[in-house]
Amino acid sequence: MITIPYLTALTTYFSYGLLFAFGQFREFFRKIFDWWRGNNLQGYAPICLGLEDFYIRRLYLRIQDCFGRPICSPPDAWFDVVERLSNDNNKTLKRTTKVSRCLNLGSYNYLGFAASDEYCTPRVIESLKRYSASTCSARVDGGTTSIHMELEECVANFVGKPAAIVTGMGYVTNSAILPVLIGKGGLIISDSLNHNSIVNGARGSGATIRVFQHNSKFLQLWALSFQPYHVSMMSSSDLLLKLCFALNFVAPSHLEKVLREHIAEGQPRTHRPWKKIIVIVEGIYSMEGELCQLPEIVAICKKYKVYVYLDEAHSIGAVGKTGRGVCELLGVDTADVDIMMGTFTKSFGSCGGYIAGSKELIEYLKYSCPAHLYATSISPPAAQQIISAIKVILGEDGTSRGAQKLARIRENSNFFRSELQKMGFEVLGDNDSPVMPIMIYNPAKIPAFSRECLKQNVAVVIVGFPATPLLLARARICISAAHSREDLNIALEVISKVGDLTGIKYFPAEPQKQQVEENSFKLE
Repeated sequence: MITIPYLTALTTYFSYGLLFAFGQFREFFRKIFDWWRGNNLQGYAPICLGLEDFYIRRLYLRIQDCFGRPICSPPDAWFDVVERLSNDNNKTLKRTTKVSRCLNLGSYNYLGFAASDEYCTPRVIESLKRYSASTCSARVDGGTTSIHMELEECVANFVGKPAAIVTGMGYVTNSAILPVLIGKGGLIISDSLNHNSIVNGARGSGATIRVFQHNSKFLQLWALSFQPYHVSMMSSSDLLLKLCFALNFVAPSHLEKVLREHIAEGQPRTHRPWKKIIVIVEGIYSMEGELCQLPEIVAICKKYKVYVYLDEAHSIGAVGKTGRGVCELLGVDTADVDIMMGTFTKSFGSCGGYIAGSKELIEYLKYSCPAHLYATSISPPAAQQIISAIKVILGEDGTSRGAQKLARIRENSNFFRSELQKMGFEVLGDNDSPVMPIMIYNPAKIPAFSRECLKQNVAVVIVGFPATPLLLARARICISAAHSREDLNIALEVISKVGDLTGIKYFPAEPQKQQVEENSFKLE
């Protein structure tokens, strides 16, 4: 739960209010000029209409140079960004021949496999020569090669499930498979911060959808008898801990509350039992960088006999001792997670997604999933890249590079997060997560932060409405194992300067070690 400072919330609302007021003022005159010039629609209704059109023209186009920046090199630790210019107040952008070499803090290249790799790249080139760039067919027609079969077996073994099915696009993995898993008469209970692909897949299923608060817990305390003397001598944290132990305490979550209510009520109007209930969570939340409370969620789902659907798009390959995701990191048996989903676009330097589960589930999906039946199968070179990357992670390439990559991304992520917090930035997320959002809030500071970083050759991704709530704009930093400590120090120096310039250091910075030592020396 993000708590916005009152002054920050007030100034953010005021800024959006100004933008909206001036936008509406300009819209009024635009309608007058359009009426004067004559309507060119010839009786057709306008395609772009409503608040979405207003938002795009009056807010988004003002800062569109901060989005969709083209690159002309692999998305490694450093990459080449093509410069663009506009002659019509940012309505259109034209590419130039100028290129800037920038530090990459935006790509999902968690383990550094997106660039040329000594083990992966030669095998990918060989598969390209043997199978070509595409199968030009769906899996059930002529789109299944030996590489696809090997990939599904490799993924199943890697995540610890009996079987797996792969698709050509990560987004489609959720949006196309969820409607196959559940339909009318079923209940989907979704985390409030789940990805848009899950939201669209759930809506397309026809099932009833309910949302539970993200990582929310509340305490229910009953009457306790502690002697006043002992209570007065305890700190607040010690007191809470002793209260919990005294009660043999298990804090029920909002998820359990939602489950209990809807199981008791049953289906709307008829109150019949639900045909099926699925709880959907993510391993690492892409806009928050937080880990889900998987052990607690699994325990609750076991208690109420409901299925667990785990989206590991950002966690598989990136966290855990051997890169096997949040189950390994948090000590959860993969047998307790019914459906495991993930993508290959983050840690494996490729494309596509997978679903792993029981053999019965995977066989059912192969006969019924549109992404398997109708979509072109994943490109053979892309499939080979995934297989090779997994082998490197597991050390099957004969080296320890995989273990070194996993150790490096963990060290890089924790170091970068810690340094940002020391500088006074409001940073979301948990330790070990390579995703770390820096809160910006104010709409005027969103483009300012992005443009100033780019001027100093640091490329960052900024995220605002509608991808986040209106008040919660942020810069999302993605750390890679390809980053050296020197790269991270350069990024920290630039971000600190830009943070001072834009005023987004919402907390007091910690004093540097040298200053602390000097002060202690003076006292002595």
